[in-house]
Amino acid sequence: MLPPGPVLVVGGANSGRQIAVELAQTRRPVHLAEGARLRELPQRPLGRDLFWWLTTSRAIDAPVASRVGHRLRANEPVIGTPRRALRAAGVTFHPRAEGVAGDTVGFVDRHTVQPTAVVWATGYLNDDTWITIPGALDEAGALIVDDGTTPVAGLYAIGRSWQRDRGSALLGFVDRDARRLAARLSSE
Repeated sequence: MLPPGPVLVVGGANSGRQIAVELAQTRRPVHLAEGARLRELPQRPLGRDLFWWLTTSRAIDAPVASRVGHRLRANEPVIGTPRRALRAAGVTFHPRAEGVAGDTVGFVDRHTVQPTAVVWATGYLNDDTWITIPGALDEAGALIVDDGTTPVAGLYAIGRSWQRDRGSALLGFVDRDARRLAARLSSE
């Protein structure tokens, strides 16, 4: 439960925008700090869900190293929550949050807000440095994983962004990777 008063959502991609809209619907002041303007795609182009199009065209299945995979990966869009919908809901936009002094958050444009709550929606990066198994990490400290399998016997991973394709880290599609890995493990 968030305390009453203004909320700052830090992160202007899919999750940050969805959270900001939902908070604005509670009639509280909502501020959204975003680092960069992202490309927007509608959730339902031509009357069908975007993921129907991606599945039907098989773009969701494009392997990481493919031409389509490279294009999709380099240009991750915001899906279904355009800036105009956020503005209409009363969300105030700010550039990247730069620092905090007491209860005041500052932005790169030198404006400030005093939120009663801050919601971090800045995405995630894998941090595999806690894995200390010899041979599991590459020279950059990332887990070596190919289609769920690592070079270490008994160590597997699924659900990682672009592990196999665009769907690898999406709730509606990760089951494909899980089924492939389960089938491989049951045949060993």
